[in-house]
Amino acid sequence: MSPNARAIAFYLPQFHPIPENNDWWGEGFTEWTNVRQARPLFEGHYQPHVPSELGYYDLRSSETREAQAELASAHGIEGFCYWHYWFAGRRLLESPFDSVLGSGKPDFPFCLAWANHSWTASWVGRPWELLVDQTYPGRSDYEAHFSVLREAFADDRYITVDGKPLFLVFRPDKVPDPLELTDCWRELAHQAGFKGLYLLGIMNAGSDPRALGLDGSVHKGLGHLLTFLPSEIQRRAEARRRAQVLLERPGLAFIHQAIARSSRPSWLGPLGAVHDELGNRLLLPSVCSYQELIDSASRWLEVSDDEFPSVIPNWDNTPRVGRWGWVIQDSSPELFAEHLRHAASLIEDRPLEKRLVFLKSWNEWAEGNYLEPDERHGRGYLEAMREALSSSMVTPLRKTGP
Repeated sequence: MSPNARAIAFYLPQFHPIPENNDWWGEGFTEWTNVRQARPLFEGHYQPHVPSELGYYDLRSSETREAQAELASAHGIEGFCYWHYWFAGRRLLESPFDSVLGSGKPDFPFCLAWANHSWTASWVGRPWELLVDQTYPGRSDYEAHFSVLREAFADDRYITVDGKPLFLVFRPDKVPDPLELTDCWRELAHQAGFKGLYLLGIMNAGSDPRALGLDGSVHKGLGHLLTFLPSEIQRRAEARRRAQVLLERPGLAFIHQAIARSSRPSWLGPLGAVHDELGNRLLLPSVCSYQELIDSASRWLEVSDDEFPSVIPNWDNTPRVGRWGWVIQDSSPELFAEHLRHAASLIEDRPLEKRLVFLKSWNEWAEGNYLEPDERHGRGYLEAMREALSSSMVTPLRKTGP
């Protein structure tokens, strides 16, 4: 029997056009742009991934958001964790969540995770080209940020732990004054009538979240799982990482762009086949099997009281980064269920409030990690997840307070 778990799925909002993406990547760019352009980079490489019943949706559609919530709820997910973007007062990709908040629909629990990283042009081989800089101006900005978050925290659908709104920070180590930030927010939360905040950082296993003023940490999905792989795979991956750093230098960027991208440059015309052959000879993605990944991770036998596991259904980010990507092959719904059951077993002795398992992700299609139905598996991953969590269909724990 599966242990009880509160399954929360990360949710990417980049499935609607915004002016900034139109300027940087071309009119109408969304996450689907890269997904549609993906193609196999080696024999047996499963690309492209094609959505089935939800289609190539636009998150400006309330019908789409309702359908997503219905699917998630029916298969054991407690709520969505929406990625939230705040750059010293500037918000991006906020429209879908603001519509959820303003309309009251779907009636499905949620929380927020601050993706506090700068945006660069790394997708096209120019990581030094800054698009939006993530800065930390200090208390006045923390107060302004909290004032935006407060409405969400006060919503009856907001997910809580110990009666406190749950909020995640993607890179807490990048905040120059984390204790000032967390102290400020907790003070403001109490002033607003909340019991406090339950703050988690997305961190490497073994990190000390409390040193950063956090209540705990969520493991970094693929990054955490890769640490369990055999050393030879890790050495090859490190060698590729160093080569990538070298080729990302401005003077060598043309090489990066010429061989690493997964789609042919249109201007090559009939020479496109030469481009493919060059790329295939010089660079292929890092590859390991999903079975190998979860077998290695099964050696992970315990977590501390302030650590929360995360699981991935699959991984292939070549639609975004081309041949520099990681490809996890031969994932299946059955293996994912095994992965999820193991993660849930790590926290089975905790009080219900603390039995959190994070699913990465609901809809990261350009990273190949999604639970939504596709043409290959249909609802297979959702059904496997429901079976794995069948003994843990818990009542969502929402906020108490204003």
